Amino acid sequence: MTDAAELRRRTAELLAAHPPADTDRLDFLRARFDAGLAWVHYPEGLGGLGVPRSLQAVVDAELEAAGAPDNDPRRIGIGLGMAAPTILKYGTEEQKRRYLRPLWTGEEVWCQLFSEPGAGSDLAALGTRAVREGDDWVVNGQKVWTSSAHLARWAILIARTDPHVPKHAGITYFVCDMTDPGVEVRPLRQVTGEAEFNEVFITDVRIPDSRRLGEVGDGWRVAQTTLNNERVAIGGMRLPREGGMIGPVSQTWRERPELRTHDLHQRLLKLWVEAEVSRLTAERLRQQLVAGQPGPEGAGMKLAFARLNQEISGLEVELRGEEGLLYDDWTMRRPELVDFTGRDAGYRYLRSKGNSIEGGTTEILLNIVAERVLGLPAEPRTDKDVAWKDLAR
Repeated sequence: MTDAAELRRRTAELLAAHPPADTDRLDFLRARFDAGLAWVHYPEGLGGLGVPRSLQAVVDAELEAAGAPDNDPRRIGIGLGMAAPTILKYGTEEQKRRYLRPLWTGEEVWCQLFSEPGAGSDLAALGTRAVREGDDWVVNGQKVWTSSAHLARWAILIARTDPHVPKHAGITYFVCDMTDPGVEVRPLRQVTGEAEFNEVFITDVRIPDSRRLGEVGDGWRVAQTTLNNERVAIGGMRLPREGGMIGPVSQTWRERPELRTHDLHQRLLKLWVEAEVSRLTAERLRQQLVAGQPGPEGAGMKLAFARLNQEISGLEVELRGEEGLLYDDWTMRRPELVDFTGRDAGYRYLRSKGNSIEGGTTEILLNIVAERVLGLPAEPRTDKDVAWKDLAR
């Protein structure tokens, strides 16, 4: 059985064979994956060793101390946090071996083609169609709010394959090649000035049936794995004390005593405590993941993440007074990642408004917590047994 001591030995072997100072970054990451030290809880041959997730911290600490490069997880968060767990659970052995290694090393960026102009909160109402033609599926439709689509090599895609059954039952899950000429990515400029999100138009894109994940018509169940992992990835990220949004406002409070008021002090204390409670709760959630798949608890963490970010950023703007009304750069650009702490207070305030929409709207997540965590009665759903083609749109 592999334990912490064995993992340290394996990590030392990796470092000896591939010294970080003398090894190309990508070569080192590939060697780490092949050694089973990428995500140790994954199966052998797929970047892991089949050991408890908690032991990953042992490997990470040894590599960090040695100055080894990481895979820049913020840049490839969709692949790591959403695509990979879904592929691991539903993919064929061939799919796992094709996609997981370049996904983890960052050689291939992933995006998520789920939301549509008419299917955001009600995702199961999606209208993108996939029609079977021989060994291929021909896909047509439009997706929206797609992070990293301008960088992505692959996308996880859900499309309607049977309009004659209720909306949740007629969906199938695919892997889409973003370099296909029928895929058009257009930037969506946000209130921050950036175009971090995109809209994606899909026209006669042929997806081989070999790139289907799960069974035909079972896409909604497959998508739940993606969505549960997405909420954990957003709301359960690992942070140090005063990490995230609470850090900059706390620093301003300490360095700028002339800005302080009694009211702002009370609000800051309250939010600091809530941020710390949320951080520790996220740690407990990650520990629970060791025993199995993420559940609806991730929805609660994502709710807390969105509310806290918006309240903390609002407090920071007020604390800074007139300075809080300034904005550093309205330049239209298409960034590779969201950097909350690398920009000014105005950016944090504006960008945090999207936190209650992305990864599941607050209203939908409240329903999930009410029904699946607290066990409250479900809301009436009159369209539950109606064929998708007969729904009012």
